[in-house]
Amino acid sequence: MNISKEEILHIANLSSLELKDEEVEKYAKHLEQILEFANIVNNANTENLDITIGSNTAHNVFRKDEVELFSDNQALLDNAPSKERNMFKIPKVIN
Repeated sequence: MNISKEEILHIANLSSLELKDEEVEKYAKHLEQILEFANIVNNANTENLDITIGSNTAHNVFRKDEVELFSDNQALLDNAPSKERNMFKIPKVIN
């Protein structure tokens, strides 16, 4: 499967990544390899295999979600590079 330069640049744009020209070709080759492997997995013969969900019986153990008050909020905020109205202020990450 061939991945075009335009497709790589489109994916980079969707991911808010800036790629150099030499990186575009490298990423195209890597993405082609990933898609080729995915194609191999998708076309694997599973005709006579038993259905399995997991390889062991372990399961997730969740803790109860409880609010806990922290006594020294100011100490936390003192480490923040930027703060506003007693909260951490972070850069916008969604366009």
